[in-house]
Amino acid sequence: MNDKWEFYQDRKGEWRWRRTAPNGNIVGASSEGYKSKSSCVSNARRHGYQESLTTGSTDRWEFYKDNAGKWRWRRIAQNGQIVGSSTEGYSNRVDCESNARRNGYR
Repeated sequence: MNDKWEFYQDRKGEWRWRRTAPNGNIVGASSEGYKSKSSCVSNARRHGYQESLTTGSTDRWEFYKDNAGKWRWRRIAQNGQIVGSSTEGYSNRVDCESNARRNGYR
């Protein structure tokens, strides 16, 4: 996979990341802003940045249907904090899990 990783500051000046597939679709993004770029990069590593999927290996994953009936995922750290979530809804669970695997789900 040759996904592109982008780190940027949002309107509040907080750091965020997004992962874009070769076809231009956003396939991952930070679920919150970070005060420092290094904290943002650490979160991106949870989701495969620099092939570092061992960070966050004890995270819990949830798959659920949203109010529109689309499948989504969220990643929850041991402290209960949501540290990642799908950027879009999927019509079936298989596609949702495929996107989650791209972001570290095993």
